[in-house]
Amino acid sequence: MNIWKISLKNIKSKPLYTFLSVFILALSIALLLGIKQIEASFKYQMQNNLGNIDLVIGAKGSPLQLVLSSVLHMDNPTGNIVYEDAKKISKSPFVKSAIPISIGDNYKNYKIVGTTPEFATLYEAKINKGRSVEKSMEVVLGATVAKQLQLKIGDTFLSSHGLVENTIEVHSEELTVVGIYAQTNKVIDRLIITNLESIWEVHEHTEDEEEVENHLKEEHEHHEEHEEHEHDEEHEHDEHKQITSLLVSFRNPSAFLTLPRKINDATNMQAALPKYELDKLYQYTGVGFKTISWIGYLILVISSITIFISLYKMVKERAFDLALLRTYGASNLQLITMIAYEGFLIVVFAFFLAFLLLKTGLFFLFKVIETEYKQNMLHQLPMQDFIEIAVVVVVMIILSILLAIYPIIKLNISTILSNEK
Repeated sequence: MNIWKISLKNIKSKPLYTFLSVFILALSIALLLGIKQIEASFKYQMQNNLGNIDLVIGAKGSPLQLVLSSVLHMDNPTGNIVYEDAKKISKSPFVKSAIPISIGDNYKNYKIVGTTPEFATLYEAKINKGRSVEKSMEVVLGATVAKQLQLKIGDTFLSSHGLVENTIEVHSEELTVVGIYAQTNKVIDRLIITNLESIWEVHEHTEDEEEVENHLKEEHEHHEEHEEHEHDEEHEHDEHKQITSLLVSFRNPSAFLTLPRKINDATNMQAALPKYELDKLYQYTGVGFKTISWIGYLILVISSITIFISLYKMVKERAFDLALLRTYGASNLQLITMIAYEGFLIVVFAFFLAFLLLKTGLFFLFKVIETEYKQNMLHQLPMQDFIEIAVVVVVMIILSILLAIYPIIKLNISTILSNEK
């Protein structure tokens, strides 16, 4: 007696019940795995891009905005700070390293970051092709930038002012690609890296052009005032070059308690702890993750009930067939095994469909995120999470099967056969 073939025929005989059971179970599995995947990717991106950055110093404003703009590069900066003031803080005995960054331009929506060579060490980025920046107007591309924009060593381009691509405020100075970083799966993959001097020079020329136009109009009326104003501006510009923020690593844990408060209270700058701010952000988003997870578990319970009803209904409707099988020598264990096969076949089909739904849904979701933030945020789901969900699903199905086979245990062969006759 081939129990396996009988189970397959039973499933085929009720296509609507089978499809409903498979689809609802697949939906719950896909939802649970999907939310775990998104949560794991979100958490990984926050931790992975944090690197050794203990403190971010920038202009006054929202601490979270400062961290998102300077660490994850997913928001607009809060403003600029004076580079000389930032360098004074970097000389503190609490500071191990302080890396300045200047953000304000883009090329085709990819941010151009002016910084120092130490910036790449935060993300363990290595040059894959070409070399590092050695002089002004040279850039090194992140792996994603080079791939998406099809740029190679020696190519030149013009940057746009601001963090969104535009054709109105385009700088006249050409930037030359001299290197490309290897893939890191970190935020540097979607950045264009240059030195601070390049950013300052580009904006110096822009400001100078505007000043020249304004001064020429008023030169015949305010010649003496113009000379005095020009002298003051040149002196002020030399002494007050600006950056967006300073990325700081501490020498010891005691710095967490003293330096941020000192900066916030005694200067016109703001100090934000990226780990603290991102943990708060994760707590806010975690509520949404938990809510969707509970919805997924609720759908799983509903799907288990649906499978139970389907199996139980099948046992009750086929009571005569089951009793007849018993008369031909089938044991209770064989009949229970037949029901179990049907239940686990539904689970197998459901997992297969769930993976199709999951891969399709995540593909489109992360494609939207990649288009918006220029970064592939998808991270491999930890095997532990997958095993946990698989165990929960299997346990629920086993419970459904155990409840459904109760009529078989209480099966009265003589009564059923006599009533059928």
